[in-house]
Amino acid sequence: MSRKPGHMYREIKQHAYTRREYMGGIPPSRITQFVIGNKSEKFPMHLTLTVNERCQIRHTALESARIAATRAMEKKAGTTDFRITIHVFPHHIIRENKQATGAGADRVSQGMRSSFGAAVGTAARVETNQIVMTIDTLDKNFEHAREALRKAASKLPSPCKINSGRAA
Repeated sequence: MSRKPGHMYREIKQHAYTRREYMGGIPPSRITQFVIGNKSEKFPMHLTLTVNERCQIRHTALESARIAATRAMEKKAGTTDFRITIHVFPHHIIRENKQATGAGADRVSQGMRSSFGAAVGTAARVETNQIVMTIDTLDKNFEHAREALRKAASKLPSPCKINSGRAA
C-alpha cells in the first residue's frame, strides 16, 4: 500500500497524540540532525524561516527541507561558513486506517472496524509565525542563505516567509 499524500495530514484536526510509551510500532523519525554546519563559531548574519499558517509538518518534509538547505549552503558557502538549526520536533504521531484497494479488496478489507488506525509517521505542529529553521552565516553569504531558505520553504506544507537581521 502506498503512503497517502502529505496534504491529508496538513491540517490540525484533533488533540495532539504524543504518548509514545503507551503505543508500539511507531516508525522512527527521518530527521535525526537538528543542528548542521559549524556549531562553534559566532556568525554575524541571522536568517529565519517562519510559517504563515498553523499546520502540521511531517517528519519527511522537515528532513527534505533540511537536506535542501544544507546542500544549497554547502555548494555556495562551503562547509564551515554557516550553521542551520531546525527549531521544531515531530512529536505528534500520525495514524492511518489503511484500506485495501484493487481486485478482491472487499473480501480483504475490514472497513471501519477498529478504525483507530496504525502509526505511520510523526509530525511537528507549528503555529502561525513560528520559526521552523534558522541559518547563521557570514555577511558575504547572505544571498546564498536566502536562496537556501527559499528552497527549504518549497518543501514545507505552509507558505513561509524569510526574515533576516544581524545576530545579537
